[in-house]
Amino acid sequence: MAKEITPRSENYSQWYLDIVKKAGLADNSAVRGCMVIKPTGFAVWENMKAQLDRMFKDTGHVNAYFPLFIPKSFLSKEADHVEGFAKECAVVTHHRLMNNPDGSGVVVDPSAKLEEELIVRPTSETIIWNTYKDWIQSYRDLPLLINQWANVVRWEMRTRPFLRTAEFLWQEGHTAHATQSEAVEEAQMIHELYARFAEDYMAMPVIKGAKTANERFAGAEETYTIEALMQDGRALQAGTSHFLGQNFAKAFDVKFADQNNKEDFVWATSWGVSTRLVGGLIMTHSDDEGLVLPPKLAPTQVVIVPIPKPQPEIMEVAEKIEKELKSKGISVKIDTDKKKRPGFKFAEYEMKGIPVRIGLGKRDLANGVVEVARRDTKEKSSYQITNIGDQIKNLLEDIQNNLFERALKFRAERTTDVDNFEDFKTVLNEKGGFVSAPWDGTTESELKIKELTKATIRCIPNNRQPEEGKDLISGRPSAQRVLFAKAY
Repeated sequence: MAKEITPRSENYSQWYLDIVKKAGLADNSAVRGCMVIKPTGFAVWENMKAQLDRMFKDTGHVNAYFPLFIPKSFLSKEADHVEGFAKECAVVTHHRLMNNPDGSGVVVDPSAKLEEELIVRPTSETIIWNTYKDWIQSYRDLPLLINQWANVVRWEMRTRPFLRTAEFLWQEGHTAHATQSEAVEEAQMIHELYARFAEDYMAMPVIKGAKTANERFAGAEETYTIEALMQDGRALQAGTSHFLGQNFAKAFDVKFADQNNKEDFVWATSWGVSTRLVGGLIMTHSDDEGLVLPPKLAPTQVVIVPIPKPQPEIMEVAEKIEKELKSKGISVKIDTDKKKRPGFKFAEYEMKGIPVRIGLGKRDLANGVVEVARRDTKEKSSYQITNIGDQIKNLLEDIQNNLFERALKFRAERTTDVDNFEDFKTVLNEKGGFVSAPWDGTTESELKIKELTKATIRCIPNNRQPEEGKDLISGRPSAQRVLFAKAY
């Protein structure tokens, strides 16, 4: 099975597509640029969604749902916002089809033209803030902490499953606050929450920081980002949280009366992560044998394989082990297929990234042990059947930690400080990864580097220390280092 996967060293892009296909995560669809998320891929997303949803609710947020369609005029109310999304919008112009008079199928009914075109949401700030106008009148209505799980459409021309598709699934938070400081605190809190989720559950280390003015979300005053590094040395923007100031409140006339009955515009945030995280998970951990999943997000954490095939005495022990593992909160599956050989099953589960495989044969039973294989290192060990639940639980924790530490080590090895443009180009072309370099703070220098190298400033790191230097392009004084990389 692994022979069906293109090695990463040979063609990383094809390797990624092979993993998505062979591990059963997604298929191409009849609609160009869209994907069909298969049960395994959707189960991974469901686990992500469930954990994030708990984290949002633990911080006081509630879920709601807003329309898929947005009147075109709404996007015109916030100039930066419409400019940022105009080229990606799908537009609905008619509301009805009719049979083609020549009998060749259906055509758009020319008499069914909409009075105002509708935009298929690329993001929901405008439709939500138009609604908030009716929900917010007083300081008693604040803060308003709303999250939405939805799909969005951004008309991408160059697509790749999970990483960049015309339609994708995501969550988008939209909050309203009485003061600027509360809104900033909210945006930063969600920023930390995203980082905690990425590292604790995805086992994907991230750099926390702020976007430059040029890279901010359209309509935001500040954008906070978490940036991860993939195995090919490219960066992945894994989640963003935006302080929107009063821009959308002013655009949609959302005001509130404070405790002194003084009227003011509310302060806003928005934030989101998407099914892009599934792509990030694949590219952070997987190998040339297939998918590798961190146990905390794996749909099935343990598979039990009777050897050479399911037999009554073996199945009896397998079911006891299954029961014990489930009592420890571990998701487990017994392979009851009598047609496939054990070797084929092992390769299949390796391909699908199941963290732990337990092999159970008659000789094992006689010795009171089982063979346990871990997916991350491919190591095999004999475990005593007695107290198997605690042993496997500890093993899953070890796998989760190992995946994080392995990815963290890789990032450290691929993060390089440079102080001149020649070294910058050499590192980008020969080593890749994050490149820390001085920047003079101007969009002019930022865009010039992007033009010459295709590298962008991924973020201004949160933990940056003042450091005198000279900008790589302009030579002007720089007081800080920023992280550059080529990115998805």
